[in-house]
Amino acid sequence: MLEVNIRSAGYEIGEKTIHDIAFSIEKGELVALIGANGAGKSTTIKTMLGLLVNVNGEISFGAKKNPYAYVPEHPTYYDYLTLWEHIELLMAARGNEVGSWERKAEELLHLFRMDKYKHEYLSKFSKGMKQKSMLILAFLTEADFYIIDEPFIGLDPVATKEFLSYLYKEKERGAGILLCTHVLDTAERICERFLLISQGTLVADGHLDAIQTLAEMPGSSLLDCFDVIVRREQHD
Repeated sequence: MLEVNIRSAGYEIGEKTIHDIAFSIEKGELVALIGANGAGKSTTIKTMLGLLVNVNGEISFGAKKNPYAYVPEHPTYYDYLTLWEHIELLMAARGNEVGSWERKAEELLHLFRMDKYKHEYLSKFSKGMKQKSMLILAFLTEADFYIIDEPFIGLDPVATKEFLSYLYKEKERGAGILLCTHVLDTAERICERFLLISQGTLVADGHLDAIQTLAEMPGSSLLDCFDVIVRREQHD
């Protein structure tokens, strides 16, 4: 189980960019992290990843050998390494023996239609191709938890379908998934639970019916409920 208890966190000493954010994600659970721009989603993720030092709280991925893989909103890569060289570097850094991962890498490259580009530099890729490369690298790790930030940006409809197909496969394997996204119609369709952050704190955590109850809008869409809750929080 992934357990997050952030009493406060910020970029400078004494600063509370986010506070009172506590939630957990079970094995095989797909959870959406949603919020308006500047609400604190990225800071929450950075805190979970240990990238902030000014933190009062605890993050636990459990006693896992392969705890998590992170897919950033903005692809990060080495300009002068090919996609296949990125894969080789990742596997070497993780201590995977040669011969133990090549077949899976080829399967992922084929799934995302990147096999014919594997010996090309990522710096020459389009936004969508870079995004698919990040997903391939993450899925290749077979992590216990995935933290995926805005995966739909840059993906065409076919690539989105491929991504969701493999995401479901990893969920069935037992991976827990935290999906940060602004695409609320897709989040409503694929996620079991929603974490809504507003003004640096967690204001909702539950299934769609719980979000509808909080918004006092039974039967409404996640987008409509989100709009009502966020506006209410901003005016309180």
